[in-house]
Amino acid sequence: MIYKSMSDCILDLERHGDLLRIAVPVDPDLEMAEIHRRVHAAGGPAILFERVKGSPFPAVSNLYGTLDRARFLFRSTLDGIRRLMELHADPAAAFDAPSRFTALPRTLWRMRPKRVHGGGVLRNTTTIDRLPAIRCWPEDGGPFILLPQVYSENPDRPGILRSNLGMYRVQLAGNDYAPNREIGLHYQIRRDIAAHHADALERQRPLRVSIFVGGPPAHAFAAVMPLPEGLPEVAFAGGLAGRRFRYALRDGHTLSTDADFCITGTIVPGETRPEGPFGDHLGYYSLAHPFPFVRVERVYHRAGAIWPFTVVGRPPQEDSVFGKLVHEITGPAVPVAIPGLCAVNAVDAAGVHPLLLAIGRERFVPYGPREPRELLKLASAILGFGHMALAKYLFITAREDNPELDISDPAAFFAHLLERVDWRRDLHFQTRTTIDTLDYTGTGFNAGSKVVIAAAGERVRTLQPNVPPGLSLPEGFHSPAMVLPGILAVTGPGWSDPEAEAARIKQLGGHLKNSPGTGSGIPLVVVSDDAPFTARTQNNFLWITFTRSNPSHDIHGVDAFVMDKHWGCRGALIIDARIKPHHAPPLEPDPKITARVEEMGKKGGPLHGWI
Repeated sequence: MIYKSMSDCILDLERHGDLLRIAVPVDPDLEMAEIHRRVHAAGGPAILFERVKGSPFPAVSNLYGTLDRARFLFRSTLDGIRRLMELHADPAAAFDAPSRFTALPRTLWRMRPKRVHGGGVLRNTTTIDRLPAIRCWPEDGGPFILLPQVYSENPDRPGILRSNLGMYRVQLAGNDYAPNREIGLHYQIRRDIAAHHADALERQRPLRVSIFVGGPPAHAFAAVMPLPEGLPEVAFAGGLAGRRFRYALRDGHTLSTDADFCITGTIVPGETRPEGPFGDHLGYYSLAHPFPFVRVERVYHRAGAIWPFTVVGRPPQEDSVFGKLVHEITGPAVPVAIPGLCAVNAVDAAGVHPLLLAIGRERFVPYGPREPRELLKLASAILGFGHMALAKYLFITAREDNPELDISDPAAFFAHLLERVDWRRDLHFQTRTTIDTLDYTGTGFNAGSKVVIAAAGERVRTLQPNVPPGLSLPEGFHSPAMVLPGILAVTGPGWSDPEAEAARIKQLGGHLKNSPGTGSGIPLVVVSDDAPFTARTQNNFLWITFTRSNPSHDIHGVDAFVMDKHWGCRGALIIDARIKPHHAPPLEPDPKITARVEEMGKKGGPLHGWI
């Protein structure tokens, strides 16, 4: 099915019984987001909000809410895109099996953008205050565009084939923005729009941007794709949509004519406004910081326009499906880009960037006992590759030790690594470096540390599955619980200040060293604010451990030492994953809104049978 518009997509989903229409008026302030979260958690359909309070435009969410639905949306074109990525990874494949690539010329033709001169989004105009003002979390600084496609071009080398289309956060109102005339634009580090903006700043010129909302669902997906150098997102969008990306030029701006909405404007050099807070995909608020903003020129919309949105928060959410589909499409290209790397997994439950798991080849010394050598080279390459450069924890193992190890199974991966890791040798830190903009565990904005844990060789221990019966803990530490074999969670006292907490953790290490049953079988201990909660599910462990710790400051160890500037420990590794005063607050829904949505789920309500 080839969609020319968002309306085409919604009608197709409805024909296949995968759309929920909500005909009653719904408040875009918190209520629509809560409905989305509840229906998404239940594995429910896409949701069409026909009457959005304060706006003449309907809205749709949960379009990509399940992997099956995302594949369904792209069912006519996904195979062609996979073949394209496969050929990019291995050009010789076309000679080995040419019959598998017979549809590729059609895909390549569709990837050529097509200029048009009218129609679609150009037919109508509106104002910012008439758009659905969706606010998702109680402390959000205002309403946001939640599936934006932000278009920019290099000021020195303009043109659609050298453009960037990215999904950068856009705040529609609130803070110090002049109503209807200014909107916030938050882009994180390592984003392509930053290069365009830097070039414009160097020349003290305004940067023209266009913000597309809606259109064929492939367009929003293209805005999050990590594409090879030289392949513009608009080309990928056409290939995945099965329809060439149509664009028009107006007043110096490029507009997607298939979009439902298009906001045009400029980023003025040297000017910023506070943007945020915003409840983000790590499960915490990103706080208010100065960011560029857009001076709005025009707001276009097509006839029958529909406003698509999503809701982010503690993973997994709808954006987790984007990650899975991206991995399906790009997976074959990664080992080619980094020779020796077999697989890599940015763990969604840990917020993606905080935790990478990787498997590589260990071939530097193919004879004698195996230990991490080539793995360290691969780790450096991973931390310099695209968005993986924002990783905070990187665990990497050798394929030779278990060719069947599943990178998508964190429990199996941690068991394999912890059976082999040597904390005296296998920890490699990068301190005072760059981390994700949304991660507040570090020493400042965009600033923190990284650690590589590389393990290879024979098993050196058997992991303990249960809490040792004679476990001794110092005062303030209690409620020990096993997360997984070899991983112990302990509730610690409330965090106070660095010196006091370092002394407490050292005291804990002394107890662990001398307590019966806590030998090498428990190589990893996580200190959290609620150990039973941390240990209750694998996802709880992943989220708490890796979104609440900064490696350089929060990794400790039993019998720790420094030798020749290398830090290690002879006993268990301890990660302090308690909430610290400088952390951003976790996301919590408004109880009144939750109660209101619960009423909608009762018999006769619009959500009955879904929540």
